[in-house]
Amino acid sequence: MTLTHQCWLFVVGSAFFAAATMPGVAAVAGAGAANALCFVGSWFFTSAAWIQLVLSRPEGSPEWRSAAVQFGGTVLFNVSTGASVWAHEVMAERRLVWAPDATGSLAFLVSAAIGIVAVTASVGGWKPESRDWQAQWVNMIGCIAFAASAVGAFVYRTGSVADVALANLGTFLGALCFLAAALLVLPRRQVAGA
Repeated sequence: MTLTHQCWLFVVGSAFFAAATMPGVAAVAGAGAANALCFVGSWFFTSAAWIQLVLSRPEGSPEWRSAAVQFGGTVLFNVSTGASVWAHEVMAERRLVWAPDATGSLAFLVSAAIGIVAVTASVGGWKPESRDWQAQWVNMIGCIAFAASAVGAFVYRTGSVADVALANLGTFLGALCFLAAALLVLPRRQVAGA
């Protein structure tokens, strides 16, 4: 397990989430297909997050705490995306998807905040020339977008979703940010194809 593996797993997982929530995909492919794409993507995220946790040392450091919280968030996304595969057809089940989705999004925000603290301690507060600094802030923007998505995905007692457009757009933009952050962290020789 290497940083390269971690980055590519985040890239693939992000691509699945982006493909699932790209404008018009659910209308053409159906909600079930879009939900299945997110479910598959969530497993790539969790695998990448596990590698990040294992590689983060020393245990208890800000990097490790960020990775641990993020790993927990990805597991919650496994639950919510898995539940959404069958719950989109069952009105009463839709509320069961939202709680782990919102909690996972909150975990991502906490993880990103800890990551900002870690990168600030490592490279400084304002270092836009640092790829690690760029990646952490792009990741934070992605986490904010996922949180907005969770707000839009809130399910009322009637089974209707608060704002489907916000839910999809937040996930789509967040996925693109996570993809970009992973590519920023990816060792340069991997990006160049060498």
